[in-house]
Amino acid sequence: MTKAYSMDLRRRIVRFVEAGHSRRSAAAHFEVSAAFVVRLVAAFRTSGNYAPKPEGGWRYSKLDPQRDFLLRRVSDKPDITMPELASELAAIGLRIDPASLSRWFRRNGYRYKKNAAGIRTRSPGRSCRPRAMDYAPPTAARARRSPADFRR
Repeated sequence: MTKAYSMDLRRRIVRFVEAGHSRRSAAAHFEVSAAFVVRLVAAFRTSGNYAPKPEGGWRYSKLDPQRDFLLRRVSDKPDITMPELASELAAIGLRIDPASLSRWFRRNGYRYKKNAAGIRTRSPGRSCRPRAMDYAPPTAARARRSPADFRR
């Protein structure tokens, strides 16, 4: 991952441009890209700040504010499909892909129900109605099995 330029370098670049030099000459002088200097000076002139923007962090999900609605719909109709949920969300003005819904449910600890043997309740060759959702709290890290645990 890249690292932000130092505050000292940013300060010197802004002072160089404010002293009357062009942005491209500043880029050549300090051996940085012209695009960086253009964006830095533009940000400084609009906000008066040349500090780098924060990197990383938690990404916001459009589905988090709809958590109560989604959990209520799954509890009301356990065999609801992701496309059905996506169409219901579209009716209230939120356009979401069914695959995004599936990832959101998995990230929040919901999965397809399985029977005691760990096999899905219907055979894969037989068409059936959609499977129900069940809650399984998310775990921080799954325990790994050592090679000695496996049988030959």
